[in-house]
Amino acid sequence: QVQLVESGGGLVQAGGSLRLSCAASGHTFSNYDMAWFRQAPGKEREFVAAIRRSGGHTYYTDSVKGRFTISADKSKNMLYLQMDDLKSEDTAAYYCAASPRMALSALRMSYMYNHWGQGTQVTVSS
Repeated sequence: QVQLVESGGGLVQAGGSLRLSCAASGHTFSNYDMAWFRQAPGKEREFVAAIRRSGGHTYYTDSVKGRFTISADKSKNMLYLQMDDLKSEDTAAYYCAASPRMALSALRMSYMYNHWGQGTQVTVSS
């Protein structure tokens, strides 16, 4: 049973930083592609960033490029999202997701992921 548990959310002022963590268990970390999604109230869940199971390739939605960094520590089964220069529009619940061996075209599609965490709230005050 794959389990994902996010942490690190909170309230931060615009321009500030947060680092989200996702603890993964129940699977071989290196066999899974992993991603962060977010969902603001009244909006659909949207792709934020993904990292390939190899750890060698990362992908970002345009609005966070240059501000967010996704990374993984396979030895600890941890996924991270470093968020810098936060903006009010980054306010959302952030979710960690995982799925084995995804096609490149599927990485940004939430419905293609098999496993999800419970989410952690990020609120950016302006």
